[in-house]
Amino acid sequence: MTYPVRIAGAMVTLREFTRDDVDDVLAIIGDDAVTTWLSFDSRDRAQAIAMIEGTIERAQQERRTEFYLGVTTRDDDSVIGFARIGLSGVQAGKLGYAIAAKEWGRGYATDAARTLVTYAFKERGLHRVTAAIGPDNVASIAVVQQLGFTREGTLRDHVFTNGAWRDSVLFSVLAHEWSW
Repeated sequence: MTYPVRIAGAMVTLREFTRDDVDDVLAIIGDDAVTTWLSFDSRDRAQAIAMIEGTIERAQQERRTEFYLGVTTRDDDSVIGFARIGLSGVQAGKLGYAIAAKEWGRGYATDAARTLVTYAFKERGLHRVTAAIGPDNVASIAVVQQLGFTREGTLRDHVFTNGAWRDSVLFSVLAHEWSW
């Protein structure tokens, strides 16, 4: 079993969620400015509690199928975002991340993604990591491109969010391409 996980990046620390993180998480997943770019609509407090409790429960399973971690700054343990790799297929994972809108533009998403993908390749032995990003999410596309992901194509009508179907642009990186 791999619990608890705590990974230090250059600017952020990735750590397991706790029940004390509800208000911080709600500030992220309850904010339309953030969820515009995610695969789900904004959520309320009850849904934030359910999300955290589900994440904690899945993290403690004998065979862990995801690493869904809170993003904190190196000097403050408050959650400013999340980063997730869901394990899928053979030695493969799906990357996702979000940062609170008030923290955008500071490099936290890039560092969180870099830190988690490095962990996935070096500690979990993954071969491939993908990220599916809305085509209008220029900032997130810039994150994965900066990290060396390759654009593979478009997943048509990939997610239903904010009342409409949305395409996703699929990016990937392979273990032997990862140079971080």
